[in-house]
Parts: sequence; structure tokens; C-alpha cells
Amino acid sequence: MMSFISRAPGRRRFESGVMRRFKAQSVAWALSLFAGAGMAPPAMAAPEEIQVYLDDLSEPGKFGVDVHNNYVFSGSSKPSYRGEQPPAHVYRLTPEFYYGLTDTLELGLYVLGTRAAHSDPSVVGGKFRIKYIAPHDKEQGFFWGANLEVGRTNLRVSPTPWNAELKGIFGYRTGPWTLAVNPNFDWSISRGGGPVTFDVDAKVAYAINAKTQIGFETYNELGPLRNLDSLSKNSKTLYAVVDHDFGGFDLNLGFGKGITKEADKWLVKLIVGTHF
Repeated sequence: MMSFISRAPGRRRFESGVMRRFKAQSVAWALSLFAGAGMAPPAMAAPEEIQVYLDDLSEPGKFGVDVHNNYVFSGSSKPSYRGEQPPAHVYRLTPEFYYGLTDTLELGLYVLGTRAAHSDPSVVGGKFRIKYIAPHDKEQGFFWGANLEVGRTNLRVSPTPWNAELKGIFGYRTGPWTLAVNPNFDWSISRGGGPVTFDVDAKVAYAINAKTQIGFETYNELGPLRNLDSLSKNSKTLYAVVDHDFGGFDLNLGFGKGITKEADKWLVKLIVGTHF
């Protein structure tokens, strides 16, 4: 997953003007939450990993873990298809484990989980991913890459069990500013799945010091790729975010507001991560 902090052997250093994506919790907390709160995959308006991918990669031979948390304070209480878990008052907990293969490749595994109000938590799916980041100057200038995910979820979070996503990763750093855009192509690999859909996520961040960065993230579903919907349709959400490096851990905290009627109205997300 993404982070604004580069991972040098035995320590982390700040990549000028940028903090890498803020990861999920400590391994102990991640495992305890995972064991105590079974897991389930996310609804579309508030997916299991609410983040904009940047150019971070684990060093070859090193492991890391992110714990993705998000909660829908105000959202739809009606399912959009038969069997869906409505997003209102749903808490999602998704540990993500990843491993650096080379200087440009990283493997990852998600375990997807949810807990709705007045119900027990349950594991409802998992995803594998492989991420590529092209060689580049990590301090300033342009970076690019791609991330491919394939996973299976149950009916609570998707009308089709097997799905895939190809995510483009494009960004630019200048001084304390970081800009990033992720165009995403999503499709079903189950028989009878729907059309390829398209969405765009983006981040603008400003480093106020070597450990803290503030900014905005936006997540925008645009509909079927062959016939995009109008901008007033589908889920579109804006987050105010803060990223902070605690030395041993990275944190990304965001408060979100839906800006279309299909979007969840109020959300919070927290990603905490570490390496080992």
C-alpha cells in the first residue's frame, strides 16, 4: 500500500515535501482486531481501502502491514441490490500485508472485513495485488506506476464474487507539495459480470514539517467506461486528511463528506502502518 515515508534500513526518512501514504496499525493491534472482530468486504461507497496510491514500495525482502479502518456515520440504510449490506453505520477493518519483491515490484494481500450495527463481524473476502513503480527521483518531479488487484468477496459487498481492478498511479512533487491521481478500471471476472467501470481518485497534500502533511483526497465513481455518467451521478466524496510519521508507525486520518446523493454523507477513515 501507499505511504509518504520512505523505508531505509533500520529507520524511516522523510521524502522531501511528502509523507508516504499512512499505513494501518501495529501488527499486534492489527492481529488482535482481526481475531476479535471477524471481517467482511466493503460496500462501494466506502471501500475497504480508502486511499490514493503514491510511489511507495517496500524494500526488497521486507514485510509491512497496514490496517485500514473506516466507519460510515451517515449513509444509505437501504441495499442497492438484493443481499447487499447497506453502508449506514458499518465499520470496516482490513489488514493489508505486503512484501517487497524488487526495487520496482511489491506483492500484497488484503483480508476484508465489516461489522454492521447490531450484527456480528465476519470475514467476507480477500484480495491479492501486485504493484509496479517505475524508477524515478523520490525527492522531486514526476512518478508513475500501476497496481493490479484480483479478489473474491461475498454478496454483502458485491453482486459478483470475483472482481479485478487496474489502478494507474501518477504523481508529481514540487517543494512541499505532492499531487497524485489514480485512474481506476474495475471489472468482474465472474460469468455474467457487468461492464468495466471507471473512477478517479486524487490527492493534494502540503508538508508543514518533516513529519506532518495536510491536504485533501477525493474519490469519484464515474460509471461504465463505454458510457460515462454525468458528474452529478454516482458516489463522489471529499476528505480532509492529515498524515503523520510517528517514527515506528505511519498514520493517515481523514474525515469525508459525500457530495452527491449516491455517496455516503459522513465518514471517517484511519490507516496505520508499520514495517518489520
